Amino acid sequence: MKTIPVVAAIIQKDERIFATQRGYGEQKDGWEFPGGKIEPGETPEEALVREIREELAMEVQVKRHVVDVAWDYPTFHLEMACFLCSIAEGSPHLLEHEAARWLEPADIDSVDWLPADVLVVDALKEQGVV
Repeated sequence: MKTIPVVAAIIQKDERIFATQRGYGEQKDGWEFPGGKIEPGETPEEALVREIREELAMEVQVKRHVVDVAWDYPTFHLEMACFLCSIAEGSPHLLEHEAARWLEPADIDSVDWLPADVLVVDALKEQGVV
């Protein structure tokens, strides 16, 4: 099975967390933390800044590593490094996703998270982020 290394941004503003709904691919319509594949030669942090710029047309500041998640989807193995981020410049514009929501801590379970992202939400709860 192919392994895909990716990064995900847990974008926090005040107490809210930004969630996006996939607009394409096998996981279409599932909710996730935005991000994407790490390109050769990139650090995870560099990949995250680039991916958020490409997907949401804004700049983020990577604050700290939160959790690494491994998950087997039917056609690939995902290895996802997740980082808490803040908005450095701009505001999110959906270029690849079909929807997005700012979730209050009490609403964090109100969307249908993709399986790997459920593990991220669990880590956020354990660490007291939400």
